[in-house]
Amino acid sequence: MAAAGGRFGASIRKSGYLQKWLLLGVTIGAVAGLGAVVFYLALRYTGEFLLGYLAGYHIPRPAGEGGGRGSAGFVRPWAIPLVTTGAALLSAFLVVKLAPEATGHGTDQAIEAVHTDPRAIRFRAVLVKLVASALTIGSGGSAGREGPTAQISAGFCSLLTRRLNLSDEDGRIAVALGIGAGIGAIFAAPLGGAVLAASITYRDDFDYRCLLPGFVTSGTAYAVLGAFLGFDPLFGYIDAEYRFERAWPLLWFVVIGAVAAAVGYLYARAFHASVRLTRRLPGGPVLKPAVGGLLVGLLGLVIPQVLGSGYGWAQLAADRGALMAIPLWIIIVLPVAKIVATSLSIGTGGSGGLFGPGIVIGAFVGAAVWRLGELWAMPGVPHQPGIFVVVGMMTCFGSVARAPLAIMIMVAEMTGSFSVVPGAILAVGVAALLMSRTNVTIYEAQRLDREAAEAARRVSGQA
Repeated sequence: MAAAGGRFGASIRKSGYLQKWLLLGVTIGAVAGLGAVVFYLALRYTGEFLLGYLAGYHIPRPAGEGGGRGSAGFVRPWAIPLVTTGAALLSAFLVVKLAPEATGHGTDQAIEAVHTDPRAIRFRAVLVKLVASALTIGSGGSAGREGPTAQISAGFCSLLTRRLNLSDEDGRIAVALGIGAGIGAIFAAPLGGAVLAASITYRDDFDYRCLLPGFVTSGTAYAVLGAFLGFDPLFGYIDAEYRFERAWPLLWFVVIGAVAAAVGYLYARAFHASVRLTRRLPGGPVLKPAVGGLLVGLLGLVIPQVLGSGYGWAQLAADRGALMAIPLWIIIVLPVAKIVATSLSIGTGGSGGLFGPGIVIGAFVGAAVWRLGELWAMPGVPHQPGIFVVVGMMTCFGSVARAPLAIMIMVAEMTGSFSVVPGAILAVGVAALLMSRTNVTIYEAQRLDREAAEAARRVSGQA
């Protein structure tokens, strides 16, 4: 195997740009797609066993996963905190004993590898991350599935960089492509994944070198995932039709942009504060996530919408009938409650992503704006909440992840709602401009721009 890798690596290093990135892109994309399939199935069956079988509770599912409103109530409410605590304890134990670097959301570790050493991600961490995240999310922990898939794909690209002895520059591009392909695959959003690969590593810059190879990797990953799980968008095709006939109703999207930026800012600050606070609190790295799991389970008994990734609840928020059935106070409180639950699940040392909760938080920001506008019969509020919910998804996390264009494209692919773009660009633009006035980002491993990253590498002797 080493000899074969050496010969293939030599041929890759000698090949031209087109041949090199066509071969590497297809390879990275195929592994990213397979990794997304494996993690999706692990997460599905873990959730069915832990929450479904042991706790007797079923979380609503998005349309792309079969749909379903989930359980009407708790059959065994006492079992919810027991399941979230026990799974968090086991997940943390595996991480501490086998791969401590697999703690947290995973995307920062992958981004850091792009900027420092693209060979640094151990393959063991990939396997531990998969199992630990499945336990955390499947038990009801508030986390997303993109962080684990990003680390799985980035870990393979790190292995590829070592085995093929790629240059540092090619290795950095490969790991960035793995991040984008993995996230794009798990959300069935290939174009957004390609753009994400070029933008997620910087706060205020765009790495054009990743864009064209990203089309190959993300397209391949999407094809592999679809071959196993189907090609339907995650949220199906949300009814977000909205006729832009007059200019002044577009002001609603300015409102959504401002509110989403404030909530996104709170999300990042609260999450990073929870990480710092956890480090200072007494107790070991196994006990702290277990306590976080217990608190999430107790919070879930009051607000069930915080349990799990929450994609099914975001789906229901886009439907007028389903949204009107949710108490108004829950809709208003839910963005903050989801921030608290995610901080408790991941900020304490649990394993899972931040993208998914950010999408749900944004969905309920849009839902809250729509519900209040509809309650007060405000002019310009559409009959269906779909467009506000979809734009909220795009705006909240896109601004705080410092990747507004990529997230806007991804959510449009996830919801089949490209018709929202005229309103979305206003909301996303307002939120991104507001966030640019701060140094806040959900991904702390991001560098300011390519010049700053290159300067840091020169100082450390790694350029």
